[in-house]
Amino acid sequence: MLGFSTYAALLPELRDAWQLSNAQAGLVSGMFFAGYVCTVSLWTALTDRVDARRIYLVGSVLAALGSAGFGAFVNGFAGAVAFQALLGVGLAATYMPGLRLLSDRVSGPYQSRYIAFYTSFFGIGTALSLAMAGFLAAAYGWRAAFIAAGIGPLIAGVGIYGLLQPIAAQGETRISLRSLFPFSAWKQVLADRATAGYTLGYTAHCLELFGSRAWMVAFLAFSAGLHSGATFPWAGATIAAVVNLLAVPASILGNEVALKIGRRRWILLVMAASGSLGMVVGASASWHWTLVLALLLVYSMLVMAESGTLTAGMVAAAPPGLRGAAMGLYSLVGFGGGLLGPVVFGTALDLAGGAGSRAAWLAAYAAIGMGCLAAPIVARIGANRARR
Repeated sequence: MLGFSTYAALLPELRDAWQLSNAQAGLVSGMFFAGYVCTVSLWTALTDRVDARRIYLVGSVLAALGSAGFGAFVNGFAGAVAFQALLGVGLAATYMPGLRLLSDRVSGPYQSRYIAFYTSFFGIGTALSLAMAGFLAAAYGWRAAFIAAGIGPLIAGVGIYGLLQPIAAQGETRISLRSLFPFSAWKQVLADRATAGYTLGYTAHCLELFGSRAWMVAFLAFSAGLHSGATFPWAGATIAAVVNLLAVPASILGNEVALKIGRRRWILLVMAASGSLGMVVGASASWHWTLVLALLLVYSMLVMAESGTLTAGMVAAAPPGLRGAAMGLYSLVGFGGGLLGPVVFGTALDLAGGAGSRAAWLAAYAAIGMGCLAAPIVARIGANRARR
C-alpha cells in the first residue's frame, strides 16, 4: 500500500507545478481506480482457477512498476494518468485476491472479524503511504517519494507467496470473456437483496472515502492558508497520515458494534452521520486549527466505521457457489465509486468557485457525501417495496 497515497500527499504541489485544474488533479487520482476497475474482474476470476498467491505476486510487481515509474518518468498530466492507472492494476491483483486468500483459510464465526481487520489494515497502509511521501518529498523531492514507495509492494508479494501454503484452485484454468464478466452470475448475485444492498452501499462508501482522502492534504493546505496566526503544528501529509491511522480502529470497532445491533442499522446510521459531518468539515476551513483537526478526525472515523461491516456482510450474504463472482462485482462497482470520488470532488471545487473559495470546499464535501446521505432513504423505499 505504500504507493497508494503518494499522489494524494503531493497533489497540491503537483497540481500547481503542472498547472492542472482541480478536475484534472482529481482525474489523476481517479485513474488509479480506473486501472483497478478495468482489471479487477480478470484477477478475481483467476482466483477460481489458479493459485491466488501467484496473482498476488504479479500484482505486487505491477504496483511497484506503477509507483516507481511515476517517479522516474512522469512530467505532466498524461504520464501521471498512465502510471496511476498501472498502480491501480497492481492493487486490483492484490486487494481482492488477498481477501480471497484470507477467506479461503478462515471460516465460521471468526471470518467476519478477520475480514474487518483485513479491511482496516488498508487504512494503515494508506497512513504509512501519506507519512512516507510527505517525509521523503520534503527531504529528497517528490520523485524520490514515488520511487521509494515501489519497494513496499515487492516485499508484500514475496512475503505472501513465501509464507502462505497453496490451496488447490477450483474450476478450469481457461479464461474467457464470460469468466471475466460473468453477467449471468452477477445477475444471480444482484437477485439476492442483501448482497445487492451491501454492494450498492460499498459504492457510496468508496465514493466518499476515496474522494475525501484524495483531497485531504489539499484541504489542509487551503485551511492553513486562511490562518495568519497559529496554524497546524505539522505538515499536511503528516496530519493526514495521523488522521488516517487513528481512523483505522473505527472499522474494527464498527464491525463489533454491528454484530450486536445489526449490520443494516449500523451501516445506515454511520452513512447518515458521515455525509452530514463532511459538510461541516468543508465549512470549517477558517476555524481554529484544533477544531478543524478534531472534525476531520471524527469525520474520517465515521467514513471508516462501516467499511469492515459492508465487506463482512457481503461475504456472509453471498450465495455459496457465487462467492468469487460476488466479490468481483462488489469490488468492481465499489471501486468504481472510488474512481468517481476524487473527480467529483475536484469538479465540484471548480464549479463552485475554485480551490480558493470557502464555499467551494463545502460544495465538494457535500458532493461526495450525497450517496451516503441518500442511503437511509433508498433503504426505506426498498423496505416498503419488499413489504408490498
